[in-house]
Amino acid sequence: MTQPKYKRVVLKLSGEALAGEGGFGIHPPTIKKICDEIKEVHGLGIEIAIVVGGGNIWRGQVGSEMGMERAQADYMGMLATVMNALALQDCLENIDVPTRVQTSIEMRQIAEPYIRRKAVRHLEKGRVVIFAGGTGNPYFSTDTTAALRAAEIEADVIMMAKNNVDGVYSADPKLDTNAVKFDELTHLDLISKGLRVMDTTASSLSMDNDIPLVVFNLNQSGNIKRVAMGEVIGTTVRGKKYE
Repeated sequence: MTQPKYKRVVLKLSGEALAGEGGFGIHPPTIKKICDEIKEVHGLGIEIAIVVGGGNIWRGQVGSEMGMERAQADYMGMLATVMNALALQDCLENIDVPTRVQTSIEMRQIAEPYIRRKAVRHLEKGRVVIFAGGTGNPYFSTDTTAALRAAEIEADVIMMAKNNVDGVYSADPKLDTNAVKFDELTHLDLISKGLRVMDTTASSLSMDNDIPLVVFNLNQSGNIKRVAMGEVIGTTVRGKKYE
C-alpha cells in the first residue's frame, strides 16, 4: 500500500464550504460528506488539524455596511468559527472520529482553550483537532490562523480546500477566459503577483517557516485524500523555493 506523503496536516476549510449551494448556514449533507472524507484520511494514520472559517454565518463586510467598527465585526466572525467547529466536531464524532475543539478565545463550557502542547498531544493520540476562534485577535484572517497553527504544531503542509476552484489562476477563471492555472508557485510569487489565495500576512508567515500549501477543489470527491497521499492536483505553493 502506498504510504501517505504527509504525517501531520492542517486542513483549511472556509465557512462557505459547510453551507452547500445555499451559501449560508450549515448544510447537513455537505458537512457529512466533508466529514466522511476526513475520516478516510484519518484512517490512514495521518494527524489532522482543521482551521475553519465563519463566512457562512457572518462576514466582515456586513459589519462595515452596518457602520460597525472592524474589531467588533471580527470578534463576531470568531464566534461564527466556533459554531462551525462544534458542528464539525459533532459530525466527526458521530462517525467515530475522536475530535477536540480548541478556541483562541476561552469558552471552557464548550471547548478547550488553545494550548499548543495539548494540541500536539491530541494529534499524537490520533484525535482530530479543530482550531476555532481565529487567532483570537481582530484584523487577522483564518488564513493567517492556518499558517500560524501549522507553524506551531510543525505541520508538514497546509491543505487549502476551495469551493469549485481547482487551483491558483492568474485571474478569476469565472470572469477571465484567458486565466492561466499555475501548477506550482512560491509564497513570494503569491505576494509579488498579487494572487489572492490567502492574505499576505498568511503568505509571509508560511514563507518564513517554509510551510508548503496545496490549493485544491473541495467539491470533487476524494480530493482531500489525494492531496494527503501526495497526488499532484491543484496548485502547490512551496515554502521558500522550488524543488
